[in-house]
Amino acid sequence: MDKNPYDVLGVSKDASDADIKRAYRKLSKKYHPDLNHEPGAEEKFKEVNDAYEILSDPQKKAQYDQFGSTGAQGFGGGAGQGFGGFEGGFGAGFDDIFSSFFGGGAANARSRTAPRQGRDLQYEMNLTFEEAIFGKTTEIEYTREEDCDTCGGTGAKPGTSPVTCSHCGGRGFVQVERQTPLGRIMTQQECDVCNGTGKEIKEKCTTCHGSGHVRKKHVVEVKVPAGVEDGNQMRLQGQGEAGTNGGPYGDLFIVFNVAPSDTFKRDGSEIYLEQPISFVQATLGAEIPVKTVHGDVKLKIPAGTQTGTTFRLRGKGAPKLHGAGNGDERVTVKVQIPKNLNKQQKIALKAFAEASGDEAQDDEGNFLERLVKALKNE
Repeated sequence: MDKNPYDVLGVSKDASDADIKRAYRKLSKKYHPDLNHEPGAEEKFKEVNDAYEILSDPQKKAQYDQFGSTGAQGFGGGAGQGFGGFEGGFGAGFDDIFSSFFGGGAANARSRTAPRQGRDLQYEMNLTFEEAIFGKTTEIEYTREEDCDTCGGTGAKPGTSPVTCSHCGGRGFVQVERQTPLGRIMTQQECDVCNGTGKEIKEKCTTCHGSGHVRKKHVVEVKVPAGVEDGNQMRLQGQGEAGTNGGPYGDLFIVFNVAPSDTFKRDGSEIYLEQPISFVQATLGAEIPVKTVHGDVKLKIPAGTQTGTTFRLRGKGAPKLHGAGNGDERVTVKVQIPKNLNKQQKIALKAFAEASGDEAQDDEGNFLERLVKALKNE
């Protein structure tokens, strides 16, 4: 890409992966064509995606940081590796320098005639806490570029077909003589008649006006797997935008936004719950109902349980997204301190104090103060 990816995402060079991802999600949502219909929003959306493609890939990011480019074409080397071990050939940035003198090689022009996959898209799906736990099947609707039904994606009027470009002979590039610091040199540049495609459309399709693509509402069924978490992504192959020159459709990446629960906390497949119990239940023991994402269960509280004690309910957590079975639920009990005591409760506590060898006094007395502090673990 021409622009600095760090500037596009608004992050510094020492930004963490999380910072880069956070900036990408914010900007891609801001400029998504389905949400932002202002002029230039779609182009900005593409820039954001291109920038994230570089900065989210450690190899591309390292290459950009060192050379200021990620995909220069050059000489020598095998597939994926060039002269001196650099990806793409003679050295990152060499093609840019070469192009500044000679107007660009034929490689870029030839690439315009080759089939290319369509752009990937992103869709943000909001889920409740329970939907993320158990998953669901739903349909989503979004706008994407599709092959034009009228012309079948050729861009030509029905009954006609694109023809070989008469100017470049279908090569997509033409020979041009240029005056350079090294003298007059013959160079190759993209054909300005067919825009590098090698094909001319004599009669354009009236629906897509020759582009071969139209923007349409698209509906797809999504099966949300049980156990997804906030920020997880799911890839739907071929549900992005239409390709060019017969290339395949891009992919759709669904990002899940999971709402928090008023009752539970979650960490992966583990569920956490704070459960209030009374002083009597903690002292004498009890069997109490406890909420889980799978429904209420009975929890046995042993006599003498202290506040802050945690119990584990095996298999009552969330499904393991990349494994079998469920995690556990961990229940932490909090002993409730009675704020107001009636006469009978005071008599009972004073009798308890006497039986324990403590001196019973009024509400501000030593025994009640010690009792409250003990329950609070002070």
